Amino acid sequence: MEDFWVRFADHMLDRVSGPMHFRLLMQPVMATVFAVIAGRADAKAGKTPYFWGLLSDPAHRRDMLKDGWKDVGKVFTLAILLDVVYQFIVARFVYPLEAIVVAFLLAIVPYLLVRGMVTRVTRRF
Repeated sequence: MEDFWVRFADHMLDRVSGPMHFRLLMQPVMATVFAVIAGRADAKAGKTPYFWGLLSDPAHRRDMLKDGWKDVGKVFTLAILLDVVYQFIVARFVYPLEAIVVAFLLAIVPYLLVRGMVTRVTRRF
């Protein structure tokens, strides 16, 4: 099990300087753009900030997840595909769990962080 974590950490660090490293910047930027658009729409509609709403409003959670997936799903899918291509180029093998983790970090995390902040800032101004 320790070998798994060592390999996982090495592969994550290799992505920063390896081929296709520009996607590590572009995919969070794309997720952020979608989050800003959705966050402004949330503020205009008077909705609660997205991530807080997911945690605190179980009645609307399913609809909120569908709405969020509509925005960030394409970025997430693209992140998985590009990571699979990267792994095939570099390692000549595909590690699916690594691709999912990278896609989550590049697409979902920035979207969750930015959408709620944009909603709050937009409401104030």
